[in-house]
Amino acid sequence: MLNNFITNIPLSIRYMLMSALAFALMTSCVKLVHTYGIPVFEIVAARAIVSLFISYIDVKRKGISPLGNNRKLLLARGIAGSLALICVYYAVSTLPLAEATILQYLNPVFTAILAVLFLKERIKLSTIICIVCCIVGLLFIVAPGFTFDHTESLPLLSVTAALLGAFGSGIAYVIVKQLSVTEDSSVIVLYFPLIALPLSIILLGHNFVMPNHEALLLLLFVGLFTQVGQVGLTKAMQTEDASKTMAYAYIQVVFSIILGWLVFSEIPSLWTWIGGTLIISGAIINVVGSRKGKLKAA
Repeated sequence: MLNNFITNIPLSIRYMLMSALAFALMTSCVKLVHTYGIPVFEIVAARAIVSLFISYIDVKRKGISPLGNNRKLLLARGIAGSLALICVYYAVSTLPLAEATILQYLNPVFTAILAVLFLKERIKLSTIICIVCCIVGLLFIVAPGFTFDHTESLPLLSVTAALLGAFGSGIAYVIVKQLSVTEDSSVIVLYFPLIALPLSIILLGHNFVMPNHEALLLLLFVGLFTQVGQVGLTKAMQTEDASKTMAYAYIQVVFSIILGWLVFSEIPSLWTWIGGTLIISGAIINVVGSRKGKLKAA
């Protein structure tokens, strides 16, 4: 019966669910390995090493140049993605897992605004609704004390890092959209560790901490779960009904809430539930609205 149920789920949705679970496990490993005293920059470097190894093998397998064509834009994508990842990992390490994950899903707002400014795309009604929902949801999560007395707010530095991470992700997505015209996807992916690895090592400086066996295993899992998540996302996007599956990416929030409860004994507050519902609803409305726009254009 279970096999029949799984078989009836479209392949693209299965890939998207796999991707969401892998990314949720990745962020859990980041938060867990930080409890061993491993600095954020060291975690980023460890992930970049794994990603560099796998990505380079993929590029060589395809027999294409790893340097790509538009190298300036590829470098910009690598820098934006690297800085965003550092901010995201800091937020994950210092915020409850659910809140850190939800705040990361503000990136569609930044992506939409940047696309209007730099790609001259027209802003849709669904995107405007998404932006409003996300801003209101953000206020509920970040500073409920502004509206409700005796309510504790989240640490400002951690929230700022999460927002910068979402903003950096938005920049990276816009750049990737431009690069997809001239560059192979494997080359675009490769430029992230090419920038992230030396940048994180420089920023780490003399603060390197020798990981024990458990921490080393967690660092390896950070890289592996990231790769599984990226593969699942890529496979989902390559399927025929990929546009219908994007909303399922937000199931990562559910996985993060469950993992935060099981691993870190974190229980989201009522305001996190309300704000998270607004942010995820706005993001899904944006996805559905974009899909309808494409169908009308076709």
